Amino acid sequence: MILVYCLLNKMDTKELLKKVRKIEIKTRRLSDHVFGGEYHSTFKGRGMTFSEVRQYQFGDDVRSIDWNVTARYNEPFVKVFEEERELTMMLMVDVSGSEMFGTQEQFKKEVITEIAATLAFSATKNNDKIGLMMFSDRIELYIPPKKGRSHVLRIIRELLEFKPEGKNTDIAGALKYLSNVMKKKAIVFLLSDFMADDYQHTLKIVAGKHDLTGIRVFDKMEQTIPNLGMVQMQDEETGEYITVDTGSKAVRRSYSKYFHDRVNYFHQSFSVSGAGTISNRTDESYVKKLLGYFKRRA
Repeated sequence: MILVYCLLNKMDTKELLKKVRKIEIKTRRLSDHVFGGEYHSTFKGRGMTFSEVRQYQFGDDVRSIDWNVTARYNEPFVKVFEEERELTMMLMVDVSGSEMFGTQEQFKKEVITEIAATLAFSATKNNDKIGLMMFSDRIELYIPPKKGRSHVLRIIRELLEFKPEGKNTDIAGALKYLSNVMKKKAIVFLLSDFMADDYQHTLKIVAGKHDLTGIRVFDKMEQTIPNLGMVQMQDEETGEYITVDTGSKAVRRSYSKYFHDRVNYFHQSFSVSGAGTISNRTDESYVKKLLGYFKRRA
């Protein structure tokens, strides 16, 4: 059960643009100075393609000497190759009701938006395409992959402003949709709190085709229910109001088991699928988590 303490208010256009600009400044700086190179090293292009020939310089690999050109000019020339990238990144973002939870400085949704923006700008810096899929218990929005800053800004606006119709979470359904629309291999980041199950089989199929990473974002208050006595709470994914006796050890134990069962399912599912994972609490630095992951991958 996901317990929601607060909701975001609807933003007017001026406030939205201000938030988009704020996120752009913060995340673009990170992608330019921190993640751009790490992203490039982690996700390699499809191979090397011939670019040009130039005069041999001390330290060049002799295996790259172009003997035909060398014979023609009577001095050594080497072939220069460039990485052939043209990679595609897909951001799969969970926008179900449970993402509107937060007891620290940020909602889970806000942290997910910043992580997604940082990844998108890192891909743009490397001239890769970026696409977005937003899902709940249905596919809420699909933006086909495209290059450029204006495209990334559109993605950020949608992440900030979009109002989903669904409340529940269907990760398996979202992964099936991805398989249908993405025929070629892509770098896929699936951002969610992963408070769901029954997605392992589909995950394994998708991970066999795409370079998949699951980024789990959670709030520390979701791990256990504090002893606050009798409290009325709402499950944002069902809309149901219930009165919970948080003073009961059995209730707190049951909730803690529910949470940890799904965390274990997340790690097990991604492990058997050969996909990567990142877990980030809303009060932790996602910068350190992303950098650590990229360095391990590289």
